[in-house]
Amino acid sequence: MNVVLDSVSWALILTGSLFALTGAIGLLRLPDFFTRMHGASIVDSFGVSMMLTGFLLQSGFTMASVKLVLIFMFMIVTGPTATHALAKAALHGRLEPLTPLQKGSRS
Repeated sequence: MNVVLDSVSWALILTGSLFALTGAIGLLRLPDFFTRMHGASIVDSFGVSMMLTGFLLQSGFTMASVKLVLIFMFMIVTGPTATHALAKAALHGRLEPLTPLQKGSRS
């Protein structure tokens, strides 16, 4: 049973790490602020959730698992809230999203 649990937890950790790497690449490759922020926030929430679940399976039922659950709850609440606040501040600062017509002219 330990081998199965270790395999599942490492698969979750590696998959979450790949999502985090994809988000980092998206920050560099996407064309404007809003698409970068969207890509980073989605990948951040999903990647961190998968990694923390893998860490939770690795730690077993200990005080560390309670701390991991609290970190998970904190990340689920603060990540989307921060993304929303950044988008709202960008719109209030008159930063315009990239439209499909602008995409064609940038190439």
